[in-house]
Amino acid sequence: MKRVAVLVDGENLSATRAGHIIMGAAHFGSLTIRRVYGNAARLPQWDAAPGFHLIHSGSGKNATDLLLTVEAMALIHDRLADMLVIASSDRDFSHLATHLRERGTEVVGMGEATASPVFRKACTKFIELKPPVAAPEVTPPPIKAPAKTLSLDEIVQAVVRAGPQAGLLIEEVNPIIRRQCNFRIATTPDKTWRAYFTRNAAIFECDPKGPTARVRLRKPGASA
Repeated sequence: MKRVAVLVDGENLSATRAGHIIMGAAHFGSLTIRRVYGNAARLPQWDAAPGFHLIHSGSGKNATDLLLTVEAMALIHDRLADMLVIASSDRDFSHLATHLRERGTEVVGMGEATASPVFRKACTKFIELKPPVAAPEVTPPPIKAPAKTLSLDEIVQAVVRAGPQAGLLIEEVNPIIRRQCNFRIATTPDKTWRAYFTRNAAIFECDPKGPTARVRLRKPGASA
């Protein structure tokens, strides 16, 4: 089985690519070396990526590219790897890939869709990393507004306004109260207006059941 060295330009690729890089490189052999290069102070996520060894390159200009190139050449020269995987979209690694490929070393490039065509062609094979899949948005369940409560005084006033003398048809109470007070009797323990008026018989009097049954305020002094 081929010994594969995976060298990642950590300043060019996000640590979210770690899993894709390992899975893609594993097809070519045993991943004996897995290194990430970059300024360690700027790559906390790569430092925590399981299975990768972060190599601090410092903060100098092109420090990461130069260090990765030097170590890639050393790995092949010392015969510590049979094949290289260079994970980057940077065209600057095209010279390294061309040099090693011309000397019989397979070089697989891995990068994003923006990877330079020059780097792609310099590699023995180039694998384009698919765009990361965004986590689906979770819509929180709607918060139900608490049922509106209606005071006895509000109900009395509604009945008085609607039918002060003859009373109000019981079947008309629900639409009138809902329109005036935005209240539904079904949300209460009484469930129906007749049950509510019966429970408050000291204040309301109701006609017997039927389509013409009415509710009115009980006259002062009248017995319930």
